[in-house]
Amino acid sequence: MAQTKEISRRIKSVASTKKITKAMEMVAASKMRKAIEAVLKTRTYANLSWETVLRLADLAKSNSEILHPLLTQRSKINRVAIILITSNRGMCGAYNTSVINKVKESIKKHDVATDFILAGKKGGAVYNQNYNVAAEFEKSDLLNNSKEIYPIINLAMADYLSGKYDKILVAYTDFINPVKQIPRVKQLLPLETESADSSLGIVGQDPKVGLSKEMLAEKSKKHLSNNQSDYTFEPSPSEVLDLMIPRLLEIQLLQAFLEANASEHSSRMTAMHQATEAAGDMVSELTLFYNKARQASITAEIAEISAGANALAE
Repeated sequence: MAQTKEISRRIKSVASTKKITKAMEMVAASKMRKAIEAVLKTRTYANLSWETVLRLADLAKSNSEILHPLLTQRSKINRVAIILITSNRGMCGAYNTSVINKVKESIKKHDVATDFILAGKKGGAVYNQNYNVAAEFEKSDLLNNSKEIYPIINLAMADYLSGKYDKILVAYTDFINPVKQIPRVKQLLPLETESADSSLGIVGQDPKVGLSKEMLAEKSKKHLSNNQSDYTFEPSPSEVLDLMIPRLLEIQLLQAFLEANASEHSSRMTAMHQATEAAGDMVSELTLFYNKARQASITAEIAEISAGANALAE
């Protein structure tokens, strides 16, 4: 009897947990739909703007001139800053672990002094791994306004221009579909189309966006053949680029945040769905154990009654 009571208590506990995980799954699914809608609306614009940035970088390289300080390549990389985008809460599977591990692989491969700029509370895990954190920023679960990323990109550009950092990277999770997200490390500064590390490449390396280094080269050939290799700037290249390049970098960081948010809510929905199914399976298994224990208890009681009746009959 005591065993059946214990199993019954466990069934009620697991059933309550199932209700919670189901509710969390529904909330995550609602947020995921909004995040996916936001990321798909801006993805084309972000990639076309990145193409413009890369062509400007190629133009500066081919002409051997300094069009803008953010287009200047550093001869030696002494210190790197990584903008790490994570979630504020857990219960989203391996979402945070995978992007942090991706960053650690990149740091280990390049072996340079690295500082972190954190966006999201779970990025604080790098404190326990003896990495230096230069700044921390709050991150919204659903990014409603691009102004939220202004402090981060302004800090990154200011530190790069001052010479504090020789390279600025952003680590985020690229949204592929609701069940697949890929952690990536993308180079923001300096702007360049060539990279020795495939994990630091351009946004166009992802085939889903339709932009690649080969496509850029083909477009450059067409412009050269049409004698359109140069841009016409009004009032002057420096004034135009002073406004244009920071804005294009803001768009890239904004897109990284949108991709990360869509990936986070998708991961959480998947994790909660799996937890709900696991709780359901556990309830079924415990119910089977409960029925077996109850049947065994009834059988034992019947056996005792029969034994007592036989003893009285004798």
